[in-house]
Amino acid sequence: MPTADELINPRTTDLLASVMAAAGAAPAAALRGCGALLDELPFGRRVTTVRDAVLADLPDAYPAFADVVRTALSRPDFTGWTTFPVNAAVTERALACDVFEPGLELLAALTPRLTAETAVRPFLREDLPRALRQVLEWTGHPDHHVRRLASEGTRPRLPWAPRLTALVTDPAPALPVLDALYQDPSEYVRRSVANHLNDISHDHPDTAVATAARWLARPAPTTPALVRHGLRTLVKAGRPDALALLGHDPAVRVRVVGPDVRTPEVRLGEHLVFGFEITNTGSRGARLVLDYVIHHRKANGGLAPKVFKLTTRDLAPGERWSAVRRHPFRELTTRRYHPGVHRVRLQVNGQAHDFAEFTLDTPTGAALTGPDGTSPAPHREEAAR
Repeated sequence: MPTADELINPRTTDLLASVMAAAGAAPAAALRGCGALLDELPFGRRVTTVRDAVLADLPDAYPAFADVVRTALSRPDFTGWTTFPVNAAVTERALACDVFEPGLELLAALTPRLTAETAVRPFLREDLPRALRQVLEWTGHPDHHVRRLASEGTRPRLPWAPRLTALVTDPAPALPVLDALYQDPSEYVRRSVANHLNDISHDHPDTAVATAARWLARPAPTTPALVRHGLRTLVKAGRPDALALLGHDPAVRVRVVGPDVRTPEVRLGEHLVFGFEITNTGSRGARLVLDYVIHHRKANGGLAPKVFKLTTRDLAPGERWSAVRRHPFRELTTRRYHPGVHRVRLQVNGQAHDFAEFTLDTPTGAALTGPDGTSPAPHREEAAR
């Protein structure tokens, strides 16, 4: 994942200064000077620093401000991370000037250059019903980036962005947006719908399952895959109604042998290797969703489980299937590994089976923690176009 300085840096601000100056904000002095202020700042502070420079250089009145931004959009080099702080500036200026719908429309024009999903959220917090009326119109937009903005921008738990508390409490107001998009022809849009449904499942599993069931009652050919992705957290948690909706019987009769740990001692940077065997002992064919759970050692000596996807497989009555899995233990910015005894177990249709132990060795200082220096980059098919 790129670091903050690879995304927004003095080169970015120099380019943005040239773009804005040519679009009518000459001499763009604040932008030309803010690159020197970015050193060692985390990503969020870089965005706000450049945003404030945009606000300082562009006109105070919203119509003139928007004219400069729209003129900049005529330039092909105004794209990617150059636009990200401008999105934030549009939101700041539009809300300060009480220019609601035009501000959202300008974000829709910007989002094909690099997603404006974070920038729409203050509008949703300011006036949810009013913002959702505009968002619902986006679901019929000819540009798939704008349609995707409707789903992604309203996600209750969008990564790297403040949660939308109102939609965490009650996701129902945004459901018409998802209903309009779950059959979208763009996989990019459908992926966002699935992730939005997964967000809902964290706080309202009944609503998520009921929504998925409603979509499966009127499916497109792509709907089963969307629902599988949208219910993935509930499937990993072994939620019976989610498993049943996807055709997985939580009470399936299977015999599980393993996991057979082939690497009882693992160093950070190496792989845990384990084998297993599963037999369908029932009288009917079984559709199995197979996961494995790593119980990571915590700093206090306890264990914290994390579920990882293995595969989905159909087994005929009496059929036996065996495989070997390699699980990497890499240095990550999002997890600190602690040395000691860990566990691995298999999970079949949400049901946990026996575990096996292995020892992880982590050299002092080798493992990292937190998103230090990494990009809270929104999920996009491209960083720049």
